[in-house]
Amino acid sequence: MERILQTAESMQKKARAIIEETQLIDIWSSIGATINLVGSLQTGLLINNRDIDFHIYSTPFSLSGSFSAMARLAENPRIKSISYTNLIEAEDKCIEWHAFYEDDENQSWQIDMIHIMENSPYVGYFERVAERISQVLTPETREAILTIKDAIPAEKKVMGIQIYKAVIADGVRDVDAFWRWKDAQSDDGIVTWVP
Repeated sequence: MERILQTAESMQKKARAIIEETQLIDIWSSIGATINLVGSLQTGLLINNRDIDFHIYSTPFSLSGSFSAMARLAENPRIKSISYTNLIEAEDKCIEWHAFYEDDENQSWQIDMIHIMENSPYVGYFERVAERISQVLTPETREAILTIKDAIPAEKKVMGIQIYKAVIADGVRDVDAFWRWKDAQSDDGIVTWVP
């Protein structure tokens, strides 16, 4: 368990250093946006998936402002690629940006920046989810989550929220039990569970 906790702490330090080095907060603030950290880094549950998640809001929502922020981020030589998905007309009502950052050890980190419109049903939603997860985590559930995450091979894509729900709501404590739990779940896209 000590190795797992040390790995998680090391990964989270690296992730926070990347946020600092890329000046992401300043870049988005420069266009008048609010940028909120969400996901596994916010909850202290990042371990082996090099993924940093932000939800971003601006009033008024500005597509050109969003592109302007990405242009500034792209000037960083460690940003190797950026992808864009327009979901303004979809239920999500957002723009998805995925930037790929190469660290000192040539490891690729995915930085997800979801620029959300004011009329999206997800405004503030994942911030509340992260806050609730942080509130209900115990040392035992945190260790179970990190242990399960650590045991999942990189090529198997699993949403963190599925692991959190399995552990916190349904008492799952190891990866074998998690796979059985996951097989019994319906796959409906976005998981809307809140502890």
